Order: sequence, then C-alpha cells, then structure tokens
Amino acid sequence: MRLQFLGSGDAFGSGGRLNTCLFVESGSTRFLLDCGASSLIAMKRCGVRPNSIDTIILTHLHADHFGGIPFFILEAQFSKRGSPLTIAGPPGLRRRFPEAMEVFFQGSSQTTQRFELRLLELESHRQAFFGGFSVIPYAVEHGGDAPSFALRVEVDGRILTYSGDTEWCSGLAEAAHDADLFVCEAYFYEKEIRYHLNLKTLEEHLPEIRPKRLIITHMSEDMLTRSHTVAHEIAEDGKTVEL
Repeated sequence: MRLQFLGSGDAFGSGGRLNTCLFVESGSTRFLLDCGASSLIAMKRCGVRPNSIDTIILTHLHADHFGGIPFFILEAQFSKRGSPLTIAGPPGLRRRFPEAMEVFFQGSSQTTQRFELRLLELESHRQAFFGGFSVIPYAVEHGGDAPSFALRVEVDGRILTYSGDTEWCSGLAEAAHDADLFVCEAYFYEKEIRYHLNLKTLEEHLPEIRPKRLIITHMSEDMLTRSHTVAHEIAEDGKTVEL
C-alpha cells in the first residue's frame, strides 16, 4: 500500500498547504480519503490521474474535506470518464452532493453523467467493502448538521486509520487502536478548542491506542511554528508513505 498526501492543510491554507486529500493505491485499487476544495489541483501537481480513481471516501462534509467533489465531477464529465465512480461518506451526502454541485456550477446537478456514479452513505461501526479495500467508519465529534467519521481502512492486509477532524473521543480511540498507520489531526499544540484535537491531548492517549506509526496533519499556524520541536512524523503536501 502506498499513501500520498496530496493535501495536508487546514481550512485556512495555513503554511501554504493545500486542503486535505489522501491518495491511496495498491495493486488492485486507487482511492481518495477526503477531497478538499484544492484536491484537483493537487492531483494534477502530483501526476495523479483523476480518472484512475475508483472511490472517494469522505470523513465529513466541510469544504476543506468535501469541496473538491464538484471540480472532480466536472473534470470527469469533460474528460469523458468511462469507468464507474463511488463516493461514500456520512449520512447527508446524497442531499449535500447536488446542493454543492449547484452552488459551484449552476445546472450541473441535472446533467446526466457519462459514467456510473454511486453515492453511498456510510453507517458508524458498519464495515463497507469496496474493490480491494474495506472501511469501518467511527462517529467522532466535529459538529455540523451531518455526522463526522474517523475511518479505519484495511487494504493489502494493513490498517490505515485517518482521524478526519475531531476532538478526542471514544470513536477515535476505537478507530485507531493498533493501526499500522494513524494519520491524525493535531490542529493546535496544546490549546483546547471544541471539535479539534491538539497534540498534547493526542500524546496523552497514544499509550492506549498503540499505533505502529503516527503522522500528524491538518495543522494550524500555531502547530506549524512549533513543528521543529515535535518528535512525531509530520505530513507535507506530496509526502509519500509505503506500507
């Protein structure tokens, strides 16, 4: 399994980083975890062909994690994509998808796609199977009118957990326990705010979840200015990880 951080930033472009988008590929599949507003730019910058992506899994429906979907769909339509595409995410996805398409490109939600498009709403704690990998979503704490998930992904016999955005909660602990790789937000260094995680709180819980490898991401300016003091591995746009 190969993971590439196409975007590792927050909603405000802190440090000049692009919005969240993780690209995963193995011998049998290529998929995205989240698709923030800048994701199509990131894909083309990194040489990832959008039409090679089989599946997009969304942690939640905020623009820095979901806002790239209309651009992705428009690209697929105009490039004459022929292969099926699955977009899976929390309950509310089927309603928000056409709304987002209309806000970004008026009339586009009524366009008949040239390819099969499947929208799937995931359920917390229920494993979903896709071509070459599976996902168990766990409900976490991030507010909004739709649930937010942390994702426990199994591919090539490895477990990749991705936190999405959340404060510390039991769902995150369940998703991350004994993971081969835990990609986790550390938005602030030690400041506590609702719906986001800081590094100090994460470190307090590492002994109970025991990830084999940790990479922190989705960092604010507060975290980025302290990154040289952090003992953990840090995500960067374009960074590649092999498992």
